[in-house]
Amino acid sequence: MFSCTIDQLRLTGLQLGIALCIAIAGTPVALNAQQPTLVASAPAPAPESSSIAAPSEPAEPSTLTTADLPDAPSALLYPQSTQSTVPSKPIETTDPNAVSPNGTQQTKRILGIVPNFRSVSADTKLPPMTPKEKFLIAGKDTFDYSSFFIAGIQAGFAMNSASYPEFHQGLKGYGRYYWHTLADTADENFWVGGLGPIIFKQDNRFYTLGHGGFRKRALYAVSRVVISRKDDGDATFNFAEIIGSGAASGISSLYYPTKYRTWTKVGQKWLTSDIIDGFNFFYKEFWPDVNKRIFHTH
Repeated sequence: MFSCTIDQLRLTGLQLGIALCIAIAGTPVALNAQQPTLVASAPAPAPESSSIAAPSEPAEPSTLTTADLPDAPSALLYPQSTQSTVPSKPIETTDPNAVSPNGTQQTKRILGIVPNFRSVSADTKLPPMTPKEKFLIAGKDTFDYSSFFIAGIQAGFAMNSASYPEFHQGLKGYGRYYWHTLADTADENFWVGGLGPIIFKQDNRFYTLGHGGFRKRALYAVSRVVISRKDDGDATFNFAEIIGSGAASGISSLYYPTKYRTWTKVGQKWLTSDIIDGFNFFYKEFWPDVNKRIFHTH
């Protein structure tokens, strides 16, 4: 009786296995009859060599052939969520206010105050600027109303720390700090953002990276101090920044007290200018994300 029962179970299992294989093999036909645009591939049933079925190879992922779907034909179903959203190449436009394909945008001012005229949204490419346009945008940065306000704050900190004791304190002292700060700002802006890019034929704009991790984007931003673009878009050493800020530091020593006209003092101001510009690139890189997530605008 026990032997008979085992034989019946084996026969029943074999019949169920055959029925299951027939059902699987017939699935693509049924799907094609109902939805001709969906193509599904299934593995062929393994031959029954014994009562215990061998493990089958994993099925290939399904593919779509419908032209109306968001991904290209024959795109794998499961990797869609991990596909890169970065365009294969930047979108060329003549609109300086263009929105990035990722939905962020570099605004003309940060927090409605700080000038941001030379920043370009991520994955967009603008035509080269003419020498006149480079010079004008440097003037726009220099004589913007916010420049006078920011210079006032900087002058206040400098006077509070007695950075130049020869300027003294009080209203007259503050006035000396203030006009020196304004002169330094104009000097730096025209050499780094205007004359330097004209002489070395460089693009004086900051192109936002806009994608990747925090470390990658931060490193990209601060490295713009030494890496820039030519007018034709090729990468180049940032001569306008390094040489321009050095020239500005040297010129500024001419209107400071004589004791500050030394190589050490000029070098300190030169290095400080480049560090400040690196920080400026850093917060400009992440400003579009902050603006979108916190203020819910482009």
